[in-house]
Amino acid sequence: MQLDEVLADLWAESAELDRLVGGLPAEGWATPTPAEGWTIAHQIAHLAWTDEAAHQAATDPEAFKASLEKAAANPNTYVDEGAAETAALPPDQLLTYWRETRAEVAEALKKVPAGERVQWYGPPMSPTSMATARLMETWAHGQDVFDALDIQRQPTNRLRHVAHLAIRTRDFAYLLNNRTPPAEPFHVELTGPDGDTWAWGPDEAQQRVTGPALDFCLLATQRRHRDDLAVQADGADAEEWLGIIQAFAGLPGKGREPGQFR
Repeated sequence: MQLDEVLADLWAESAELDRLVGGLPAEGWATPTPAEGWTIAHQIAHLAWTDEAAHQAATDPEAFKASLEKAAANPNTYVDEGAAETAALPPDQLLTYWRETRAEVAEALKKVPAGERVQWYGPPMSPTSMATARLMETWAHGQDVFDALDIQRQPTNRLRHVAHLAIRTRDFAYLLNNRTPPAEPFHVELTGPDGDTWAWGPDEAQQRVTGPALDFCLLATQRRHRDDLAVQADGADAEEWLGIIQAFAGLPGKGREPGQFR
C-alpha cells in the first residue's frame, strides 16, 4: 500500500477519536481507562507525545538518538512519564497539541527521501510502515478511550493495517521475549468487518492463525485477553506466537484480564 493511502486512513482513524474526545466536558478527560493509572487525557497525551517523537525521528535523526538513549536508560517508566507530563495540559490545549503533532508527522513522513528508513524504539521503518504504526497506536489507544466511556466502536477496514503490522513484527515479538523466531512463515487468515477474507503467508504453511480481524487486532495490541477472543492457532509455533504477540514497540505489556469486557 502507498504512503498516501495509509496516511488517509490514519487521518480517518484520528478523526474518529478526535470527534469522541472533542465532545467531552473537561472533567471527562479525567475518566480512568483500562490502562492502569492512565486517564483519557493520558491516552491522548501519549498519542501526541509519540507523534512528536516520530516527527523528530523523521526530520532530525541525530536528535532522536537522545530519545532512544533516554528510553534505554529508563525503559519501565519512560513512556508513562512522557504521557503524564503532557496529560497535565488543560484538555483544550492537549487536543490542539495532538491535532498539531499528528499533522506535522504526516507531512514529515511525506518528505523522507526514497529508500531511507526512520529510526524508532523498535526496528527502523519505512515512512509507510511508520504511518502504519501511528495508525495502530491511534486505534489501540482509541480502544482504551472507547472502553473507558463504555461505547461500542464499529470496526472498519482500517483494521487491516493493524493486522498487517502485527504479522510483519512477528519475529520482533519473539526477540522481545528472549525467544528464537520460527524459521518458517505462518499463514494468517482473518475475516474483515465486511466479511472479506484477509490472508498473509503461504497457503501451504503448517502453522496457521485464523479468526475475526477485530479479535486478532485486539489481541495483537493487548486490548483483550485471548480467552475472550475467537482467534485460533493451528500448530505449536502459532500457539506460542499468540501468547506473546504485540504490534507495538517497547517492552511486552501486561495486557488485560480475562472477562474484563464481557
